Amino acid sequence: MINKEFDIVIFGATSFVGKILCHYLVNEYTEPNLTWAMAARSETKLKELKASLGENAAAIPLIIADSADELALQTMCEKTELVISTVGPYALYGELLVKTCSQLGTDYCDLTGEPQWISRMISRYEDDAKRSGARIVNCCGFDSIPSDLGVKFLQDHAQQHFGSYCDQVKLRVKVLKGGASGGTIASGLNLYKEASADPEIRKEMRDPYSLCPTEHGFTQRQHNVSVEFDEDYDSWAGPFIMASINTRVVLRSNALVDGHYAEDFKYDEAMLTSSGKKGEKMAKKLSFGTKASMFMMAFAPMRWLATRFFLPSPGEGPTPEQQLKGCYDLRLLGRTKQGERVRVKVTGDRDPGYGSTAKMLAQAGISLRRDVDEGEVGGGFWTPATAFNDKLITRLVDYAGMGFELESISQVVPTIEETTADAVDEPSPSAQN
Repeated sequence: MINKEFDIVIFGATSFVGKILCHYLVNEYTEPNLTWAMAARSETKLKELKASLGENAAAIPLIIADSADELALQTMCEKTELVISTVGPYALYGELLVKTCSQLGTDYCDLTGEPQWISRMISRYEDDAKRSGARIVNCCGFDSIPSDLGVKFLQDHAQQHFGSYCDQVKLRVKVLKGGASGGTIASGLNLYKEASADPEIRKEMRDPYSLCPTEHGFTQRQHNVSVEFDEDYDSWAGPFIMASINTRVVLRSNALVDGHYAEDFKYDEAMLTSSGKKGEKMAKKLSFGTKASMFMMAFAPMRWLATRFFLPSPGEGPTPEQQLKGCYDLRLLGRTKQGERVRVKVTGDRDPGYGSTAKMLAQAGISLRRDVDEGEVGGGFWTPATAFNDKLITRLVDYAGMGFELESISQVVPTIEETTADAVDEPSPSAQN
């Protein structure tokens, strides 16, 4: 065993999310005895960030490391138990750090939402991570902790009350208030750029099981919501932009969970738009806008125009005031094969993609080091639901402004015919005597 200098290093501390995360650790997080450092490629920007964080940050060490400098990354990883990376697009800047962590046995968390990159990293470095003991956990932000841990929370209650998992789960976004940053948009644009040049990536984008192990064997057709009326919520529903990554992460969790939730497990996500004609119209607008954006981003000139004139640049995003005013309210409904139902609610304060994501990502890293036994979760590539235990949910509630709430449990109600049949089949007291 080697005693490392730090519990955690925040790599990309001067990025948009990195700054929010460091502010959170310095000025809001209260649990003691966490040793951590801030790392980035620019010493000047790191010093500016440290000064902006106030007196509480005076003792926080700074590390200079570039995402393309393998020696600097190795030196950084040798000093710490875990790296939290906010340096994206990960497909452009993230591979060398994942490679280094995987080979040196350093735990790793990030907030990527780039499935094509995650798939590449798994195929290239999972064997290294298993040998070294490095736990690599992607998607530890708004995509996909609320979805993946929300399903785990629901399934744990199903198992507790019914003795079985739900084979169908759906997530519906009831409230979503927040803005977009240039970094997230840059990641999305890079995905379309890669897909337009590579037919294999386009094939991956059509495969909901693209993050599952190659031997998964799942054949269940997954449902993609376009425009539909959801009777369970008495509301029209349209597509949810994060569903493309969230569904893949949840389906990978199903593959990695011991025994699976179900071999024919089904999962989908959508935005609720209210009932009546207004809700239907809004769902249709949402669907059209999503399809139109995907079509236009497939062409390089359209991507250039959008980046040049309409979209925020990397480093730009919601103001601190907008982050504080943001929030989200997600509802999940699960059904077992027998017809039992579980409803849960997942909520969060602040802008989902930034204010809330920074807190989630910080707590994920802390929990991986403090709460997850290396004997139970060894080296490899994990999802939030398979890497973390209930202690992370407790942390998110206590320290990150999130809520995980069981709304209802519905047992199967016997029909009149079943009740009558049971009464006929039951022997009379005289017969028992």
